[in-house]
Amino acid sequence: MLGNAFLLALRAIRRNAMRSFLTMLGIVIGVMAVIVMVTLGSGATQMVTSQISALGSNLLMISPGQRMGPGQISGAAPFTVDDTEAILREVPGVAAAASTASSGTMAIYGNANWTTSVTGTTNDYFVTGNWRLADGRLFTDSEQRAGSAACVIGETLRRELFGVHSPLGERIRLGRMSCQVVGLLAAKGQSGMGMDQDDTVVMPLRAFHRRIAGNQDVRRILVSVQEGVDSVRVQRAITELLRERRRVAPGESDNFGIMDTRQIAETVAGTTEVLTLLLGAVAAVSLLVGGIGIMNIMLVSVTERTREIGIRLAVGALERDVLMQFLVEAITLSSFGGLIGIALAVGASIVLADAIEVPFVLEPGVVVLAFLFSAVVGVIFGFFPARRAACLNPIDALRHE
Repeated sequence: MLGNAFLLALRAIRRNAMRSFLTMLGIVIGVMAVIVMVTLGSGATQMVTSQISALGSNLLMISPGQRMGPGQISGAAPFTVDDTEAILREVPGVAAAASTASSGTMAIYGNANWTTSVTGTTNDYFVTGNWRLADGRLFTDSEQRAGSAACVIGETLRRELFGVHSPLGERIRLGRMSCQVVGLLAAKGQSGMGMDQDDTVVMPLRAFHRRIAGNQDVRRILVSVQEGVDSVRVQRAITELLRERRRVAPGESDNFGIMDTRQIAETVAGTTEVLTLLLGAVAAVSLLVGGIGIMNIMLVSVTERTREIGIRLAVGALERDVLMQFLVEAITLSSFGGLIGIALAVGASIVLADAIEVPFVLEPGVVVLAFLFSAVVGVIFGFFPARRAACLNPIDALRHE
């Protein structure tokens, strides 16, 4: 019986192809909108999470000063190298800790020059920041102790100063000092804040202090938490240690700030997921609009085919047969619309993801849910017209002109 009802539905759809297509259009747009919105939202979530994760593994960023408002930090005494060593020595769960200080300067090689950022630090910096070497090596212990003029550069600086040539062993000028390139960092791309992470020069902290900064200040401490260790507990221990070392009295606010990249990543991911669900829900409204369109067209179809329905009932067809015929026709329309919407959504998602430069992350569950929802819309909005057709009086239907 279902097979015959499906064949009758296909015949009715083919008989009024243009009207059937326009009827399906609401479902097509609805399914397409839901899948595209969720796919792009998932891609944006993955991109933001990966960009924040690229800053470092389980990273705590400690800066001097108290946060006063959005983007503002009040002045406070800088850290010292001893503060970093104390964190490594006294706080359990710390995998690595790096003292850092940075400054903008002009990098020069031959006739090429480029304004970049110079960071003075230790080898732990590469651990905390998830940096990998593309070529060369990191600093030796003797280079770090003596403050030798050695440096590791990022991919952007290599491209701007050396083109396609290898920078290893070459000397570049950073302001008034000269340093030898001993390593090349693997490219990371832009950070979550849109900054080019590869536009950088890294040198031993002592060399930076002596030859560029002219002081012993540490402007930021980067701490990498061991895998599986609660970063909140480590953050609390660091706060207690730094309050003691910086002589912050009980009841006074901290004169430093700690930013946990893991918490930021979780917060941002949660926010984007909520926004994705909201956009998907808004897009799903168009599925309801498409369902109303199906109901309207099916009501028109019942009116046009009243005489046909009367003949079927007169020759012995049961009410449930007529009900099934029109219900299957409505479900077929919505299901075809769902399949077309899925095909268009996948293509549109690929194009749009490439255009706005986010990963293409297709959620199979969302695709299945959107298709099932389109079929359910056909059942719900097709039932009333089908029931109306099934309840027609055969004699009245045969008299209908």
